[in-house]
Amino acid sequence: MQLHLCTWCEVEDYLTRSRGIIFPIGSTEQHGPSGLIGTDAICAEVVAKGVGEATGALVGPTINVGMALHHLAFPGSISLRPSTLIALIQDYVKPLARNGFERFYFINGHGGNVASLKAAFSETCSAVIDANIPNAERVRCKLANWYQGKSVEALAQKLYGNQEGSHATPSEVALTQFVYPEAIKKAALSPAIAPSGRSIYNAKDFRHFYTDGRMGSNPDLATPEHGKQFYDLAVEEISAGYLAFLQEA
Repeated sequence: MQLHLCTWCEVEDYLTRSRGIIFPIGSTEQHGPSGLIGTDAICAEVVAKGVGEATGALVGPTINVGMALHHLAFPGSISLRPSTLIALIQDYVKPLARNGFERFYFINGHGGNVASLKAAFSETCSAVIDANIPNAERVRCKLANWYQGKSVEALAQKLYGNQEGSHATPSEVALTQFVYPEAIKKAALSPAIAPSGRSIYNAKDFRHFYTDGRMGSNPDLATPEHGKQFYDLAVEEISAGYLAFLQEA
């Protein structure tokens, strides 16, 4: 079930069966010369939909823009400030909690969101209690990074080894190729494996060192067939995680 395709009556009925909801969250940022700008949101969304189908969960609208300030030297990238992302999460959760939702499971596709999301969860759970929302003490928020599942990481290591890298990776590019085969991009990558190991302090610094936007990766290795494998593994593993989350005290 997708929230935007439901009526309020259907949501009210769903709440008689479950108090959980899934939110895909990603980013709108550069992913090198051959990666789609929407990669992180696309990956999170397709995995979330798969988990929703596998578990019967309600899936909320994808949060397409995340915390990507360090990518803003590349055209097309958009970012929320950490404080804005924290406020956004709180504004998503509180109205739903008032109507009975208690378990909020965020399937994430962007590493830059993690710190802000963890802060948002702390602020949100506190705000729900302060607002005297019924069952506020049962409201929980949890994060699942699709790309860090054990089975997903094992497959990436098997397929790509040290060419996986940490940004514009072949695994995430492969997943977008599976979802949007008509939008596969190719580009001459030089060097084939991007540099890595440099700490980044701002957007200008990022572009100066990682000149084409990649970090330690070789996305030329990606194929749609690989993407299907990553999809299946991520959906299976995260579905189990979501169902376990619903049962937590």
